[in-house]
Amino acid sequence: MNLTELLRSSLRAIRAHTLRSFLTLLGVIIGVATIVAVVGVISGLNTYVKEKIIVLAPDVFIVQKFGIIRSRKEFLDAVKRPPITWAEYERLSSGMLKEATQVSAATGNAMPVNYGEKRLPDVIVIGATANFGILFNLEMESGRYFSESENQAAQAVAVIGANTKEELFPHLDPIGRTILIRGLPFRIIGVMPKQGRSIGFNQDGRIYLPLQVYRKNFMAANETLELHIKARGGVEGLDASMDEVRAMFRAMRHTSFRNPDPFGIITQESLQQLWKTISSAAFLLLMLISSVSLGVGGIVIMNIMLVSVVERTQEIGVRMALGARKKDIRRQFLLEAALLSAAGGVIGVLVGAAGAFTVRALADFPAQITPGIVLTGILLSTLVGLAAGFLPAYRASNLVVIDAIRAE
Repeated sequence: MNLTELLRSSLRAIRAHTLRSFLTLLGVIIGVATIVAVVGVISGLNTYVKEKIIVLAPDVFIVQKFGIIRSRKEFLDAVKRPPITWAEYERLSSGMLKEATQVSAATGNAMPVNYGEKRLPDVIVIGATANFGILFNLEMESGRYFSESENQAAQAVAVIGANTKEELFPHLDPIGRTILIRGLPFRIIGVMPKQGRSIGFNQDGRIYLPLQVYRKNFMAANETLELHIKARGGVEGLDASMDEVRAMFRAMRHTSFRNPDPFGIITQESLQQLWKTISSAAFLLLMLISSVSLGVGGIVIMNIMLVSVVERTQEIGVRMALGARKKDIRRQFLLEAALLSAAGGVIGVLVGAAGAFTVRALADFPAQITPGIVLTGILLSTLVGLAAGFLPAYRASNLVVIDAIRAE
């Protein structure tokens, strides 16, 4: 029996029990749908985090009080560290760093913002130096970022995000208008373009002020700064620049060589590694859950195929009496199991893709379904079917012809 005949025979057998075949596939459908949805969302998140969240340039690193926290102990240790002060920033930015070309500083808090009768209760207001916009390549939709002279003079000017513009100035040009931040007036000089909102980060609801005016009006005594340092010589000079900053910081804080750094350093690579660790753990956990569904689906398929062997014993006996070989019988049952499971895989892919896109539409979560994800889902379900069909195929091919023909 050639492959075409086997295929036709297998499809006839599946069509003969359509409802039973569909119910048999529920486990495979759920397993594949979960895998496709999870991989689609994580794949979309990986792309989004790489392009939108990790905006730090590869030759820029951040010095802050906490750094990257991986455990409760690290958090408790970091809480005890002293805040990064204005004096420390001034010393590092005074030209003493030979391995750095730029040093910027920033800090921020949520504050109420008013324009006329309109009020936004919790806008993230960030005080930053003028070169902060250069280091983070901040783009403007209209207007401009503030200058170093405006920062040094503590000018009451502000750059607002797209959401702030839409909520306070839905039909107006905000440039030149005055908003109140904690009751103090600030003139808007720039508007940032819409960057999107995802996974809890609102990139468009921020307001940037010159750091000097922020210090003068809003900065608490124990508030810590965050420093951003651009290495001289690009990525190749990153390690030398971090070593220099680390040595200078430890010296300024009189840190013994036995003690760890009393501050944290964040690089693009460390952020990517942290995200990779988080997403890999989530991926493995969800794959484990999905594999249970696939395993149950495989067992159900095997059970149904064993029942099918019993129901078709006479048919198998007649076919073998007419010349069908053992391997023909084995191939037919394996093909039936594989086709059955692959059909479940196709349905699972459709359900999983619909789930991923629904999550993206409802929760603003990035998700993408690639051809690789689709092929992986179908291939995985087919392999489950082949594994599940092995025992039924083996039993069917080893039936004794005369006993099979006489079976009731």
